[in-house]
Parts: sequence; C-alpha cells; structure tokens
Amino acid sequence: MSETHTAPAIAPAGGEELKKRLKRAERRKKIEAISLISPLLILMIVFYFIPIAMMLYRSIDNRQMREVLPRTAQTIASWDGKALPDEPVYRALARDLKEARKKHTIAKAARRLNFDKAGFASLISRTGRKLSKLDPDKCESCKDTLIRIDKRWGEKPWWTVLQRGVKDYTLLYLLSAVDLRYDDNNKVVRVPEEEAIYTSIIARTIYISASVTVLCLLLGFPIAYYLAHATPRARNLFMIVLLLVFWTSLLVRTLSWILVLQDYGVVNSFLMWAGLTSKPLPLVFNRFGVYVAMTHVLLPFMVLPLYSVMRVIPKSYVRAAHSLGATPVKAFWDVYVPQTLPGIGAGALMVFIQALGYYITPALVGGPKDQMISYFVAFFVNERVNWSMASALGLLLLVLTGTMYLIFGRKVNIANMKMG
Repeated sequence: MSETHTAPAIAPAGGEELKKRLKRAERRKKIEAISLISPLLILMIVFYFIPIAMMLYRSIDNRQMREVLPRTAQTIASWDGKALPDEPVYRALARDLKEARKKHTIAKAARRLNFDKAGFASLISRTGRKLSKLDPDKCESCKDTLIRIDKRWGEKPWWTVLQRGVKDYTLLYLLSAVDLRYDDNNKVVRVPEEEAIYTSIIARTIYISASVTVLCLLLGFPIAYYLAHATPRARNLFMIVLLLVFWTSLLVRTLSWILVLQDYGVVNSFLMWAGLTSKPLPLVFNRFGVYVAMTHVLLPFMVLPLYSVMRVIPKSYVRAAHSLGATPVKAFWDVYVPQTLPGIGAGALMVFIQALGYYITPALVGGPKDQMISYFVAFFVNERVNWSMASALGLLLLVLTGTMYLIFGRKVNIANMKMG
C-alpha cells in the first residue's frame, strides 16, 4: 500500500525538475547563439547602419546656419512673410553678419543660401564687407542701412529664402536631388527644364545598369551552362580564369581597358592591320567603353549564381522532354530555362545593384554624358564640399537600390511560385 501511494508523489517532482533543466538548457543555447552573432551584429551597426543613418540625417540637417546667424534665426522665426521684416530682424542680421565676417564663417552662410537662391553669395559677402566698417548698435535704422548697402534687402523674396535657410532642418537638398525647389512663396515647384539634370542622371544610371545586366546575362548564361556540363578538369580551369577578375584591383582592370580600347590600342591596331577600318574607332571615353569595362568586371556575379543553379538541375528532365517528342530547342526553352530562373534573378539582382553605385569605371572610361549618379556624389564631396547634397544623392541611390531589390525579389518569388 505504501508503494502505491509514494509513486504519484515522486513523479510530479521529477517532472518539474526535468522542465527546469530543459528551460535552463534552452536559455543557455539562446545565450550562446546571441554571443556568437553579437560581434557581427555590432560590426554591422557600427560600420553599416550608423553611417547610413548619419547620411540620411546629413541630407536634412541645417543647424550650421543657426550657428552662423543665431540672432537672425531667433528673430525671423516669427515673421509672417506678408511684408518686409521689422527693424529687430534687420538689426539681428546686421549683428550676425558683422560677427560672422570677423569669425570668417560668413562664407559658409553665403554658400548655403546661394544654393537655395542664386545671387545670395554676393549679397551676403557685399553686406558683410560694408558692415565691417559700421556698428549696427549705433545705427538709427538697420533696415535703411541694409537697403542702402544693397536694395535686395528691401525685396521680400530674399527674406523668404533667409527665413527658410536658418531653420534647423530643410528639405532643400532632397528636393534638389529630384529637380524640385522652393519658389518665392515657399511652394515646391519643378525647376526649369534647362536646369533639370538629376532626373536625367537617374534615368541614365538605371539605363546603363540595366544594359550591363542584360549583357552579363547574355554572356554569362552560355558560360555557366558550359561550366555546369563540362568535365571537372575543364570546369576547374575555366573557373580559375573567371575568378581572375577578383584577384585584380578594380582600378587596374579599368585602366587596362583604356590601354586596350584607345585609338592605337590592341583592338584598333588589329582592326587597322586586318584592313577592317582605315582609322581608329572611338571605343573608349564613351558609352561603349563603359559597357565593355563594367560587363567585364561584373560578369562573374552573373555566372556564379547561374552555375550554382544549373549544376543541380537533373539532366533527366530534358531527356524526358526529348522522349516525349520535343525538339532540342523546345526542350531547352520550355524545360531547362525555367529551372534557371532563380539563378537568373539572383545574378541580375547582384549585377544591377552593384552597377547602380559604380563610380571608378564610368569616370575613367566614360565621357561627360556617361557619368552615373555616384560620380555626382563624389563631385559634391570633393569639389563643392557640399556634404548635404552628396548625402541627398546618396539617399536617392539607396532608395533606388532598395526599390530595385524589392522589384527583383518580387519577380523572382513569383517565377518560383509558378515553377512550383
């Protein structure tokens, strides 16, 4: 009797202990997993996400103007924009410009405001130079003084730009990146057609990237097919030749194409020697050179995903199609090619996204009309020292890349569902 009563009491205690041990084991595994991925996660946050976040913030950050013109930013905030500002705003601007000239920061304000409205640089510089000989605190009317220095201070549009320019945040650079701007009434309008450049640059970037992707697919598909069906020795040899691209610097590869395609390079010399042309063909510093160089660099990124898919496609499917009466061409297009769609999608995505951000190759082998959006990002950083506009164009490139990624991913998923 005692044995029958003690057994039920021991079982629950053992079950609770087992549950605790299982929970501790699961908790320990989770801690181990987190400890393994945390270094990589920290690296991604520090070297990837934080720089991108800083770039996004820089494209709208405008606090530098409040540092240069602090009194003006405070007093002009309450201006309703219907008439010219009152005397306190004029006096605050006079004090700020005089002090900014003394601290040698007036050029920063002039450059920033001139980006919004042409002519503001000369207005700020001229006014600051004249005020250096005056004392704004002793002026009976700073409004009259500024208007005497330059009559543009008596026109409302310039004050509208100034009020907009001293705010902490601005959409000016993001709007400029898509050929939009503010008018004199603070409304967003499209820039005149002769001044619109960035939309054409975006279209050019997409067109060149798509063209390079198609060229890589046309060349990469037969290469991947050969690799998937070649003997192991031939496959290894061809793979080494293909991967040589990764063992050479991008700059060296690009410069080598200049030597090959220049007027008296290898290609033109051979064509003239063979009598196919009487004078050198323009093969470099144009769109043709960009296509050749970028296709050469990005071709492995198309071949490798295609090869990884093709090598696991059962040959029995094509043989079955032949046995059912399909011609070789029909069996290839209707049976074999649809099975390579995941590889085509992955390769096209890798090539296209990398091509969108290319800078060195188009800059060296392309002409002025072949430069892509990354060239202008570098231009605003190195030449104009305008980090805000460079960040806005970088954000535009990021949005463009993400959009294309979503489109490609959706298309590939739909194709895989249809195959399934």
